[in-house]
Amino acid sequence: METDLAKDPSKGRSIKIVFALMAGYSMVYMDKSMISTAILPIAKQFSLNAGQTGLIMSAFFLGYSLMQIPGGWLADKIGAKKVLMISLATISLFSFAFGAVSSLMLFMVIRFCAGLGHGGYPPSVSKSIASNFPLERRTFIQSLILSTSGIGGILAFTLGANLVAANWRFAYLVLGSLFALALVIVGLFVPNTPGSQKSDAPGIPFKKVITDRNVLVLFAAMLLLNFLLYGNMSWLPSFLAHKFGLSITQIGYLLAGNAIFQTLATMFAGVLLSKLFLGKERGFILSATLLSAVLVLIMVNSSSLVLAMVALILVSMISVSAFTAIFTLPHKIFDPAIIGSSIGIINTGGTLGGFLAPMILGQLIQLSGGSFTLAFGFMAAASVLCGLTVLGVKREA
Repeated sequence: METDLAKDPSKGRSIKIVFALMAGYSMVYMDKSMISTAILPIAKQFSLNAGQTGLIMSAFFLGYSLMQIPGGWLADKIGAKKVLMISLATISLFSFAFGAVSSLMLFMVIRFCAGLGHGGYPPSVSKSIASNFPLERRTFIQSLILSTSGIGGILAFTLGANLVAANWRFAYLVLGSLFALALVIVGLFVPNTPGSQKSDAPGIPFKKVITDRNVLVLFAAMLLLNFLLYGNMSWLPSFLAHKFGLSITQIGYLLAGNAIFQTLATMFAGVLLSKLFLGKERGFILSATLLSAVLVLIMVNSSSLVLAMVALILVSMISVSAFTAIFTLPHKIFDPAIIGSSIGIINTGGTLGGFLAPMILGQLIQLSGGSFTLAFGFMAAASVLCGLTVLGVKREA
């Protein structure tokens, strides 16, 4: 049985909830993207190689991965708003801390702790959507909120990149302040909803959720797709600086433009998945991942900046559409009472990909003597495997 608010949310309240969730998610994605530009002056200042900078970025995703399932479980049990606020407060604290330290070990520890904060946010957002909106609106609302990946990217590669170019420590002071502002907005506009929401399938044990076929298939698909998504996010600034000799500011503006297209693609994907591809998500994802793989290979092998950027924009738009399709699919095939737990498990696959990608790609780049071809080829192969894996989803579950 759904909550009264989920049956008939007022328009004004709906807008406030979506705005608040998007504000928090924008900061989450700004943090994820900004580290890829901040790592350039940090590596230079502390003489870090590609393997060491990869460890800093991977430490974040290790913490993120470890907190996904507990975060989703807590959102189901104690309510989404409490977990959302704990998450934002934690990230704010460790954003301030990151700008204050000066050793590889401390960079890794603090990014790990920031990752723990990030881990509770995505499943709690999905739980909040399931608690506050009717079923027929959830896919669109979820895709609308996921479009903040582009908004966060725009902020990271404009405001963030310019702050990093001036002083990377000050950039993290500003970032921590923005997270604190998002915390206040969520506190004001997201309603308290009870945990352990009743449904048509009450009392579903966590063991059954974590062993569900569709949960495991989507977990594996997210893992593979995020080798591409987070590999791109982590190494694109280094790739553009290495191959085309661009400055941090130039890279920032190019990637901000890319993020605008990514935002539009996420919102458009939500409309397509709600209308044209309803019930045809597996074919949509397979087509998107195959095309993304081809475009990644074109991008890394291009000697033209214009062609590389066109390929990058297309990769970003198409791969984020595949991500949106995978992330919104649970709203169509799982009971609302376990949506937080199921999303937490599935997104753990994504964050494990985020943990492994910077580290593996960093080693592949180092092994190749600074060339990005092998690393990006690995990302393309993972994209293809993601599309094939999704074919294992059974809609009748």
